[in-house]
Amino acid sequence: MKTILSLCTLSLAFGLVVATAAETNQAATKPESKPAPQKEVAVIKTSEGEMVLEFWPEVAPKHVENFKTLAKKGFYDGTCFHRVIPGFMIQGGDPNTKDESKKDLWGQGGPGYTIKAEFNSKHHARGVLSMARTPDPDSAGSQFFICHAEASSLDNQYTVFGNLIKGFDVLDKIATTPTEAANRPVKRVNIESIKIVPADSIK
Repeated sequence: MKTILSLCTLSLAFGLVVATAAETNQAATKPESKPAPQKEVAVIKTSEGEMVLEFWPEVAPKHVENFKTLAKKGFYDGTCFHRVIPGFMIQGGDPNTKDESKKDLWGQGGPGYTIKAEFNSKHHARGVLSMARTPDPDSAGSQFFICHAEASSLDNQYTVFGNLIKGFDVLDKIATTPTEAANRPVKRVNIESIKIVPADSIK
C-alpha cells in the first residue's frame, strides 16, 4: 500500500514539474511588447527663421524614412531654397545649391538614387510637405517642397509625406522673397540645418 501511495505521490509530483516547466517555456517564448516608436519632427533652420515639420509615415513610410536618413547625415545642411513661387510653393534639397558657381545646375541634383512614388489621398494644402520629381513618377530623391497655398493640381501626382506645424511666418517670408530667372531668390535663402528631433522636445 505504501509503495502504491509513494508511486502515486511521485506521479503527481512529476506532473506538477512537467506543468511548471511548460508554463516556464510559455513565459520564455511569449514575445515582449515593444514600446511604440517615438514620434519625431524635422526642425529646418533657415536664414529667414525656423520651421518645424511633422511626418506622415502612415501614407508614405519610405519617403519619411528617406528624408530622415538624409537629414541625420547632414545632407541638407548648407543647401538652399532654390525655387520659390508665391501662392504655390518653396523648393529645396538640391546638393548642387551648396555651390554658388553651379547655379545653372540647381534643381538637377539628388542623393545618387531615387525612390518609388507613394501617392496617397493627402491633399496638397498650405504647409504640406511633398517630394519634387522629374516627369518620371519614381524619380524622387532628396528635393522637397512646402506648399505656400492650396495646390490641388498636384494631388496624386506627387508624394505628400508631412506637414508644417510651426513657422508659417517663415514660409510666407521665403515664398514672397524677390526672385530672378528660374524663380530663384535674388538673396540666398540658406538651409543652415535640418535636425530630426523628438516631437515632445518642441514647445
